[in-house]
Formats: sequence, structure tokens, C-alpha cells
Amino acid sequence: MGTEKIIFYVFAAIMVFGASMVITVRNPVRAALFLVLTFFASAAIWILLEAEFLAIVLVLVYVGAVMVLFLFVVMMLDINLARIKEGFIRYLPLGIAVAVLMAAMMILAVGPEYFGLDKFAAPTPQPADYGNTRELGEILYTVYVYPFEIAAVILLVAIVAAIALTLRRRPNVKLQKPEEQIAVKRNDRVRMVNMPAEERK
Repeated sequence: MGTEKIIFYVFAAIMVFGASMVITVRNPVRAALFLVLTFFASAAIWILLEAEFLAIVLVLVYVGAVMVLFLFVVMMLDINLARIKEGFIRYLPLGIAVAVLMAAMMILAVGPEYFGLDKFAAPTPQPADYGNTRELGEILYTVYVYPFEIAAVILLVAIVAAIALTLRRRPNVKLQKPEEQIAVKRNDRVRMVNMPAEERK
């Protein structure tokens, strides 16, 4: 067994372990950290496939942005851990059935009979000065330019919709206007009242 296969099996085992801990651990923060470990292991496998750009994007986007957002949300929310523990035992048979079904589908789709080195040749090694970023950019902006632009428009519409939902006016809710608070003067807030002194009778 070559060194590349050993490295692949090591990172594959780490990725399977991390993914298993994500769905079995009870603490949401620990689950998010195990998901970070899974992303790092999958990025290492991308590097073995000579897809350095995808590996770096996976680490920067998912680990550096999405998972940090997940951690902030999970840590700021008041999550009832006792209720999560009760739901885990309740839905365990259904989860096992779904996991077995997905494993069977993956074996049928990427099993050795349909997906292997005898069916698809191993990728040819590239020289040291080769970069797949340029190749990926050429494919995206030539062959898949229309699907790429459509996906960009869909994401833009989703961003605009999220902002519109956030800024919508809700009835019976008091809103603050920062521009009015900044433009306020001292005389608008404080009023000096001159009252004559009174003597106790």
C-alpha cells in the first residue's frame, strides 16, 4: 500500500469519525467543533486529489465563516439540552434507517462496479507550476457561464429577500431611528424649570 493511500485512509477515517460525532454528541458547540474537524479532513482529501483551490475555499468559507457563524448562534441561543437528549433517543431508529438507506445508495452509486480505477483512470499528475484555479475559472466562464450567472442572480435575490424581511415594518413594534437620535439637540432633551422656593408652614 502506497503512502498516498495510507494518508487517504487516515483522513477518511478522521472525516467519518468527525461526521459521526456531529450527529451523536449532545452538546451543540462540540458538534460544531467536530464539524470543523470533518471539514479539515475533507479539505485534506481534496488536496490529495490535486484540487488545492477547492480545499482552500472549503477551509476559508465553511470553517472560517459559516462555522464561526454557527458557533456564535449556538452560543448565544438558550438551547435546552435536556430536550435535545430526549429527542435523540426518540428519533434514533429513524436516523439509523436513513443512515443505512443513504449508505446503500452511496454503495450503489460509487461502488467498485460503477466507480473505480478500472472504470475511470487516475488523474494524471500535473507539474509543480500548475494551478487548478485558472482551469476552474476557464471552465466556469466558458462552458458553464450561463448556469454560473443564474446561480449568482439567485443568490442576489436571496440576499435582497433576507434584507427585505429583516427591515420590514411590523405592527405594534416600536422602532428606533438612529438618524433622529444623532440629530437631537440639548434643548430637545433637557428643559430647565425655574420654580420659586417654598417655605414650610
